[in-house]
Amino acid sequence: MTSETSIGQGGANGAGPLAYPDALIRKILSETKTIAMVGASAKEIRPSYFVLKYLLAKGFDVIPVNPGLAGKEILGRTVYADLRSIPVPIDMVDVFRASDAVPGIVEEALGLDPLPKVIWTQLTVRNDEAAAKAEAAGLTVIMDRCPKIEYGRLSGEIGWNGVNSRVLSSRKPKLGKGYQSFGLNTRR
Repeated sequence: MTSETSIGQGGANGAGPLAYPDALIRKILSETKTIAMVGASAKEIRPSYFVLKYLLAKGFDVIPVNPGLAGKEILGRTVYADLRSIPVPIDMVDVFRASDAVPGIVEEALGLDPLPKVIWTQLTVRNDEAAAKAEAAGLTVIMDRCPKIEYGRLSGEIGWNGVNSRVLSSRKPKLGKGYQSFGLNTRR
């Protein structure tokens, strides 16, 4: 892990929790357009399903990746078997798989042309060796975080539920397109 992207160490590999600067998370979520969601599920009760639904509602182009559902659709989006099958460049790979699957996913991402800018692993998903390999190739790595939660926290939406977002501002959030769309990127 580079000191530019994370503070602290640990998590699933035995050390303490990771911390990422809000500015970095905000930058990623503001600049990202296309997300490949590895481990997307068609089951409405699965976290990957409602994260995919939320990110689509926020204007992201989310592409589900699940070999068992390849060729089918989730929320009107075609599901691909793997990252190599996706016909458009990917900005971020969001990993909804176990920590031991991350090295293979990173390896596959590093074989793409152009390379994605970000590898993002969901809550409890962490593999420091795979992260180091991705960072050595110039990718930004965020682990053990959910883009839905981070987007909601940084945009102020999560505060609507009484959750402490750790973000204080006297600025009124700007309303973007869509239902309750106070967001980081109101141009979407």
